[in-house]
Amino acid sequence: MKILFYNWVDYLDAENRGGGVSIYQRNVMKALAQRPDVDVSFLTSGLSHDLPARQPRWEALRHGRDRSRQNHFELVNSGVLAPAHHCFGDPAQTDHPATTDCFFDFIERTGPYDVIHFNNLEGLPVSALSLKQRWPQTKVVFSLHNYYPFCPQVNFWFQEKETCDDFDGGAKCSNCLTGGHNPHHIKLANGLAYRLKRSGLEPGSRRFHYSFVWTMRIGRRAVGLQRRLKALFRGKDNAMPGNGSAPKVATKRFANRRDVMVKTINENCDLVLCVSDAVRQIAVQYGLRPDLCATSYIGTQQAEAYTRTEPRQSILREDGTVSLGFLGYMRRDKGFMFLLEALETLPAELAKRVRFTAAARKGDETTMARLKALQGQLAEVTHVDGYSHDDLEALLAGIDVGVVPVLWHDNLPQVAIELHSRHIPLLTADMGGAQELGNCPEMVFRAGDVAAFHARIAAILNGEVDMDAYWQSARAPTTMDSHINELLAHYSGETESPSASSSHG
Repeated sequence: MKILFYNWVDYLDAENRGGGVSIYQRNVMKALAQRPDVDVSFLTSGLSHDLPARQPRWEALRHGRDRSRQNHFELVNSGVLAPAHHCFGDPAQTDHPATTDCFFDFIERTGPYDVIHFNNLEGLPVSALSLKQRWPQTKVVFSLHNYYPFCPQVNFWFQEKETCDDFDGGAKCSNCLTGGHNPHHIKLANGLAYRLKRSGLEPGSRRFHYSFVWTMRIGRRAVGLQRRLKALFRGKDNAMPGNGSAPKVATKRFANRRDVMVKTINENCDLVLCVSDAVRQIAVQYGLRPDLCATSYIGTQQAEAYTRTEPRQSILREDGTVSLGFLGYMRRDKGFMFLLEALETLPAELAKRVRFTAAARKGDETTMARLKALQGQLAEVTHVDGYSHDDLEALLAGIDVGVVPVLWHDNLPQVAIELHSRHIPLLTADMGGAQELGNCPEMVFRAGDVAAFHARIAAILNGEVDMDAYWQSARAPTTMDSHINELLAHYSGETESPSASSSHG
């Protein structure tokens, strides 16, 4: 079986971009490499550009941590910048003929493929999915790791402050980004980084850093001077007038973007894999065909911990306290600011029985001051300034309950899997897929609801949550072997159609 995987960033990216999707892709590629009956290739697009700009082209990947690996390719000069917010709502996201033609040329020359599995569409126009019309024998699979087809911000997170459940026909999208990106500058930066990497300089090295920073500074000054000169010669009379119709045009563009994305996926994909039931429900809600969508929990190497650990006899310590643990980022969408507020306002009789560990990179001064102030209210407060997977065992040994207080529809947080895999029960918001791991309503609170969070803490401290029942209903994490077998069954058509086999949402 000949398989092509696509994602916007290399899963062995030297800058560690791509988050949990890159980790997942790395695990999948490693597992499939052990299968003699499978021939796997990988393609990335949206990051590398030539200086000066040229037409889209493809090549064998010539930079990164392992340049010798076979069947590893890159589309250079894509008309669609990646990640998505670098070309927020750009019409090229729906169609960019030169990029689509280049992608088709790649398939023509390196294929044909039995399966092309997109782990993302960022970096390519969605029209690339029309490959199905030229190669009908190829199975086209698309995994929803985020909400890119429906939301140009990918996460339904409006103006970096609240969940967006209604884009108002596209009007809210035109007013969503709080800080814009200049695509021209991004292309220049990506082009410079591409050239430096191809010359042998590795991101993170001192030579790369100084070469990149100083060249970009010179470039920005040159661009700024060029603009000032153009404005001077053009004169005020020829300055671009205010355009009152711009918001209407943008609204229509964003509405069209969603319509085209959904229509193209429905017409060309054989299967849409959703990483949680919550994701599948949203996909169908926003127009994807139910018969295309199937829930497929990603495989993880963390699953091995589930077989060697057991639930603790009690989540309460001998002194009657409980240790809550938050892992991830001190961001509003991840619920960290909400969690601070909830802990700050926790009634004193509960607060004195709560220990709290925040394993996240140091935040701004205000956030850190709030965290420090909690030391006078809670039984104990610990801050771990970031962590690696090598640190997990020691870090999680001191946590009794993991807290996942997300304020957006987080597909299935990697940190939730890491905690759950070690039989640490999860106290989660009712948004996203994390709640599906424990599958216990008594450990779920309404997202953003401080009173609801307090009620769950009180229930835990009062011994009202049946932990035996929790683990009886909990979902065992998916091992890589079982996930790979599931993927191969989907690829070969051995599984039933999603509409026939799925009982989800």
